[in-house]
Amino acid sequence: MSFLVSGATGTVGSEIVRQLVDAGHRVRALTRDPERATAQGSVPAGAEAVRGDLTDPESLVPHLEGAVGLHLITFGGDGYGPLETGPRLVELAEAAGVRRVTVLSDFYEGGVQEALRASSLAWTFLNPVEFMANVRDHAEEIRTEGVFRVSDDRPSALVHEADIAAVAVTALTEDGYGGQSYLISGPEALTPAEQAEQLSAATGQEVALVRLTLGETAQRLRAQGHDEEYVAFAMELAANPPEVGGQVQDTVERVTGRPARTFARWAAEHAEEFTR
Repeated sequence: MSFLVSGATGTVGSEIVRQLVDAGHRVRALTRDPERATAQGSVPAGAEAVRGDLTDPESLVPHLEGAVGLHLITFGGDGYGPLETGPRLVELAEAAGVRRVTVLSDFYEGGVQEALRASSLAWTFLNPVEFMANVRDHAEEIRTEGVFRVSDDRPSALVHEADIAAVAVTALTEDGYGGQSYLISGPEALTPAEQAEQLSAATGQEVALVRLTLGETAQRLRAQGHDEEYVAFAMELAANPPEVGGQVQDTVERVTGRPARTFARWAAEHAEEFTR
């Protein structure tokens, strides 16, 4: 079977591509710059990097040919604004004979989801809570200073990116998951202090927790090069996090048949990124 994966160089998209390839499927990894993605190793080996842009739906037409599954994301272009081309993308997918569609989403439905609900396609919405991979944003300060700076002390049921991908791959390759919207979490809710403890254990060096104000966090994001749209989004999320963000779900095990990966495992897998 053939699959087209958008967001294929991203945290979750690249995992979806890898897992599909590992399962023996033909995969087209959609990217705006396939040559660069291939040269940088952003597209897993065994997949075909193809040129396309979700904001230009017609660019997907040749890559949809023969595809039975399609993975979509809900933002397009260079920013984090909502994708406006959802209805046309869904129309093209239906015309090409695509059977199943997964969408990496958030807690709010937009044009992509609305178009899919009105379509004949078997759609599955993936709504993960905080990614474990977000902790990589703190890698430099942990590595160089031994500190983990955060603005919130509430527990988070962080989810491993490979588990989000595993749910997507199951929904793309098997029947029975159409018409489902899945909230996806890790197996435990951890406070930032507990995350710091597990990073300490993984790296063999002390990682101290430092609390930031929201203003300090906004300043930090700007210094990292994020635009004001992203900063505003992050500040709203930090000030009013969804309650479900700290609630453990059994989705990963229910859909894939195996337990969700722990943060301790994720920290061990990425320990060298945090080690001085």
